[in-house]
Amino acid sequence: MSVREMEIEVPGGRVRAWLQGHDRPEVPLLVLHGGPGAPHDYLEPLVALAGERPVIFYDQLGCGASERPEDRSLWTLERSVEELAAVRSTLGLKRLHLLGQSWGALLAAAYLLRRRPEGVASLILSGPLLSAPRWMADQRRLLAAMPEETRAAVSEAEQSGNFESPDYQTAMLAFYKRHLCRLDPWPDCLKRTFDGMGTEVYLTMWGPSEFTATGNLRQTDMTPHLKEISMPTLITAGRFDESTPETASYFRSEMHDARLVIFENASHSHHLECPSGYLATIHEFLTGV
Repeated sequence: MSVREMEIEVPGGRVRAWLQGHDRPEVPLLVLHGGPGAPHDYLEPLVALAGERPVIFYDQLGCGASERPEDRSLWTLERSVEELAAVRSTLGLKRLHLLGQSWGALLAAAYLLRRRPEGVASLILSGPLLSAPRWMADQRRLLAAMPEETRAAVSEAEQSGNFESPDYQTAMLAFYKRHLCRLDPWPDCLKRTFDGMGTEVYLTMWGPSEFTATGNLRQTDMTPHLKEISMPTLITAGRFDESTPETASYFRSEMHDARLVIFENASHSHHLECPSGYLATIHEFLTGV
């Protein structure tokens, strides 16, 4: 399959982009990875969609193969929206489908609501983070179902501020194995994402873990404006997702033209745990649009 790799100038530095199937005829799909600061490798299954349309990935500034500036003032939602706009402009994507996974869903929503761009044919939100307060409330409910030693380790670290303690790290991994990715072992593409993490980006914008938010996104909430998103939208979640089925259903109810698909026996990485079903769902949605 034809792949075009390039660097793109964005506010604050340069990002690396990959255009899979760049010569395919259908409307391109631009993919926004999660994190913030989790490079695109873990979204590798989406390459399978490049047989009929360009599938475009880029590592956001500060992680993966992109530049890693040391200026922490760059790690904001506003600059990330500017970065997305610069990527789209450089690639000349007059018409496109937009897919955001986890934090990438928040980035997609902010881009649509703050920029009001034309030419976005559809929106796909996978395991979406759209409301940081709602996300944190969900994580607390999920934590409450974890073993006592896990809950105690999290509580101790949050009180002491010592998030590097072995007990907190063990608790974090136990939570992730239940709600981030339930595969054992984790796929190589997910391991590559963790190896390429932009830790400073994640700490500055989110916090020390998925369930401890201390960063500048912790009060961000797009839900009051979801009704303003009018293009066809697909929301996906896993039954054990950090982005819980109940919250995903709420997001769907707040949107103008949205459908929701829940993947059973899967979590936040349902695209890795149920790849054939996930890809079939995305393909059917895009074809329908």
